Amino acid sequence: MKKAEIHTKKGVMKIEFYEKDAPKTVANFIDLAEHGFYDGLTFHRVIPDFVIQGGCPNGTGAGGPGYHIDCELDGDNQYHDRGVLSMAHAGRNTGGSQFFICHSRTNTAHLDRNHTCFGKVVDGLDVIDQIKQGDTMEKVVITE
Repeated sequence: MKKAEIHTKKGVMKIEFYEKDAPKTVANFIDLAEHGFYDGLTFHRVIPDFVIQGGCPNGTGAGGPGYHIDCELDGDNQYHDRGVLSMAHAGRNTGGSQFFICHSRTNTAHLDRNHTCFGKVVDGLDVIDQIKQGDTMEKVVITE
């Protein structure tokens, strides 16, 4: 089973994917990461006690990879708990490369089954709290 590491100046977030629950979303993220898409991109949106969001190639929140992927909302792990990775979108089935990581469950429960949860930070949860708007993903590494 593949995993990921998001390397930042604040530390490394190690990710385990929800391949069973969101296989196409996981495959899309892995493909983008393996092609270096995320390397050097910023966390362009940081809202305390909510989310850190990145994956926009122009750093504004309006960009993407040039295509859209469908939401996958029917799996078991579709709950926005602390550390969960989820696809950002501008409406159902408009996701592409932007994703967010949840700070906590406090302000994210309304996102359940509206945004595709596709993984979780299993090591480096403290890094989520240290990320500030404009911080960079130095590199995203896919591991076995």
